[in-house]
Amino acid sequence: MTEEPQMIDVRLGRIVIQDGLAHQYIYLNEEDGRRGFPIVIGNNEADEIHRVVHEEEPPRPLTHRLCYETIQALGAEIKRIDIVDLRDNTFFAHLVLQDKNGETTAVIDARPSDAIALALRARCPLRVAAHVMAAAVSDDDKSGSGEAE
Repeated sequence: MTEEPQMIDVRLGRIVIQDGLAHQYIYLNEEDGRRGFPIVIGNNEADEIHRVVHEEEPPRPLTHRLCYETIQALGAEIKRIDIVDLRDNTFFAHLVLQDKNGETTAVIDARPSDAIALALRARCPLRVAAHVMAAAVSDDDKSGSGEAE
């Protein structure tokens, strides 16, 4: 049986959206604000994260809301999001679902951007493996504890 790595609670620090670019950035910070790191994400995911942070809903459900509501309709909820690895400058995440009894029912591989968009909608914890935090943070990249934009 594999031992679970040490996990660090993080939160969305900020979203950086720049018009005309094919990718955007989000910054995750430790709960205490000491360390943080950026993740490059796509425009759709950045737009969804921005919508959730600003409590804006489009008139019809887009993909992340559809996925979230499907999970709920099936009697599950998102327990937490874990960013579990960083390989070749690519982050890997798990979406952890639980049933109404609080039992973990599924651990699903996910892109961190999609998982974070769902976590913000579900208001569930975000965690990063300690080894991922150590690899993602450099001395020159100490992200501040600013609020999400």
